[in-house]
Amino acid sequence: MGLEGPLVLASRSPQRRTILEQLGIEFEARPADVDELDTGDPFAAAAENAARKARAVPGDTVLGADTVVALEDRILGQPADERQAREFIGSLAGRTHVVIGGLALQRDGREQGATVATTVTFRELGPPEIERYVASGEWRGRAGGYAIQGRGGTLVRTIEGDYLNVVGLSVAALLELAPDLREVGRSAAR
Repeated sequence: MGLEGPLVLASRSPQRRTILEQLGIEFEARPADVDELDTGDPFAAAAENAARKARAVPGDTVLGADTVVALEDRILGQPADERQAREFIGSLAGRTHVVIGGLALQRDGREQGATVATTVTFRELGPPEIERYVASGEWRGRAGGYAIQGRGGTLVRTIEGDYLNVVGLSVAALLELAPDLREVGRSAAR
């Protein structure tokens, strides 16, 4: 099953676009506007949100992806405002949470899916440090209210698992779903 035409990325995430560009994979971004689950089982929510995105966008090969931050069984979505960003970062401080990446690939009338879990532990953070991070505005549009690839990396003490999953797209899981994307990336690099 070869790749017919460019991969369609059903996402507006600049992080996911950057990851695909770095891999040399030809793609077209077509954001999917779908209602996303933000309650319930975090693994099921990530998988379902990714599938909804992949189903919502036309194309021969469509990739939907979603990132869910779960503290215990509570999903911390994208903060609505500074107050909620402060609350999320404060609740993650000194604690371990799980970042779940959901992927769904629609191709040839078939859908494949995967979820990836990465464990992240934040450092202890005092109110001044939380305020500085919230004031940066980097929390906007970020699951859990932080961006590990930016200033949010300073909040993290340890990470266990796939770093790119936390950024927004597990390359390992993507290549398991679509091994032929590896060949597209190689030919683009030549």
